[in-house]
Amino acid sequence: MARLRLGPLLRYVDGCTATVWVEADRPCTAEVRCADGAHGSARTFQIAGHHYALIPVTGLTPGTETAYEVRLGTGAGEREPGTVWPLPGSRFPASTIRTPAGDGADELRVTFGSCRWAAPPPGEDDPVGPDALDTLAARIAADPAARPDVLLLLGDQVYADQTSKATRRWLAARRDLSEPPGAQVADYEEYTHLYDESWLDPEVRWLLSTVPSCMIFDDHDVIDDWNTSAAWLAEMRATPWWRERVLSGLMSYWVHQHLGNLPPGELATDAVYAAVRATPDGTDALRAFAATADADPGSSRWSYRRDFGRVRLLMVDTRAARVLAEAERAMLDPAEARWLREQMADGAGGFDHLLIGTSLPWLLPHLIHDAEGWNAALCRGERGARWARFGENLRRRSDLEHWSAFPTSFEALTELIAEVGSGDGAPATVCVLSGDVHHAYVAEPSWPDGTGPAARVLQLTCSPVHNSIPRSIQLGFRFGWSRAGRALGRRFARHGGVSQAGIDWRRTGGPWFGNQLMTLTLRGRSARLRLDQARAVRGGVRLETAEERSLS
Repeated sequence: MARLRLGPLLRYVDGCTATVWVEADRPCTAEVRCADGAHGSARTFQIAGHHYALIPVTGLTPGTETAYEVRLGTGAGEREPGTVWPLPGSRFPASTIRTPAGDGADELRVTFGSCRWAAPPPGEDDPVGPDALDTLAARIAADPAARPDVLLLLGDQVYADQTSKATRRWLAARRDLSEPPGAQVADYEEYTHLYDESWLDPEVRWLLSTVPSCMIFDDHDVIDDWNTSAAWLAEMRATPWWRERVLSGLMSYWVHQHLGNLPPGELATDAVYAAVRATPDGTDALRAFAATADADPGSSRWSYRRDFGRVRLLMVDTRAARVLAEAERAMLDPAEARWLREQMADGAGGFDHLLIGTSLPWLLPHLIHDAEGWNAALCRGERGARWARFGENLRRRSDLEHWSAFPTSFEALTELIAEVGSGDGAPATVCVLSGDVHHAYVAEPSWPDGTGPAARVLQLTCSPVHNSIPRSIQLGFRFGWSRAGRALGRRFARHGGVSQAGIDWRRTGGPWFGNQLMTLTLRGRSARLRLDQARAVRGGVRLETAEERSLS
């Protein structure tokens, strides 16, 4: 009988269908059976010697919750598939699929965060403190009413360039770490080890089996500063190890994260998914797709849309879709920008809340915003070649690559948000959900002369889930929001000839530091925000609420 290597992950859920992702140890048929009679099955597909299935589950009843089990067999006509999930003797409750009622009265709870180092093995000290996902799992196991309806993971689900002690030992047994890329991952097999390390964590494994998830990558899913500039990309492509690294990164992301983001209707028409499943070994087909996606970002789309009743979620790729030529620099290529505009406009008036998931914050501390605009002007050559070289070096050392480092894209996103938030039928809130910066805060924009949208617009930033930030950087973020920091930022902007943004904004919450998660609770046109932090307490760890407020 086949065995379960990784998963299950509950990914897409609507009123009557769901998808469940698994990895098995050999080719087989994977099956999900629910206590209420709903079921689904799929044959595994093979990538680089690994066997995966995304199982469509049909026949679910709206507004219900049903336990499920996963069974793996070896093929048609052979013995009854064996149950591989739940695990024997598990201390966790049964994994369940909870469907929305779809009658317009559903409350939606969206929990989000980013930046998670895998938790260390039991008995090994955790240098960055309790893992917020582990503590969320413990909370839900003890109180099922605390379960969110969807979990948004906004980037850096794995760290390909900052591996753990255990992974470095595993890599050293596999190859010579004195050769590039050293203790970073080098190929597809090593990427799969990162996902094993992260998703076999017992708490996280159970959490992802029972809470639907939406994911998008950020730089560390491939490498720090991924696609930060054209000069950076040229240097990376000149190294002998980069091509295998980036292709393996895109392939493993497609398998482990992107595939499960798609609803069943889109999966049925997805050409890459069809090509991978059409052959006994889909490695070449997926590798060809990854090579094309790397060479021509406009050839593929990693962004996607999910509608939860009257809540629309747009998850936006801010890494692979970039235009890097300095004179044309943009966060999104033209096709991606059109897609974002179309998704915001489609069915305008048909949703009460718009959530824009972008790993990189739109609104930053004012000092950082102005420093990034100044840096972009230097790199364009506004102050000459010498300043341009200085600017490129500073951009990489200081991670100056958020929306404000792409001024045209920043203004375009601002205009889109103003448009969708205005007029009859405007949503009650437009929330930009981000991570990346290893702290949490709430920022709210204002438009000049009262020209802003009717919707309440918020930047909600939450990270890390499980990582750290030096004390000096914490002080830097606090200073960045201060009057003195703002004044210093304007000096940078004037030096680069950068005009002021068309909006102003202020921080209305935070900054909060620690391992944490934010939750939005949306009902009708009302919205509430809660920030929970993972903290060590006597006898263990738990999530403690650091902030809770109404947003509309």
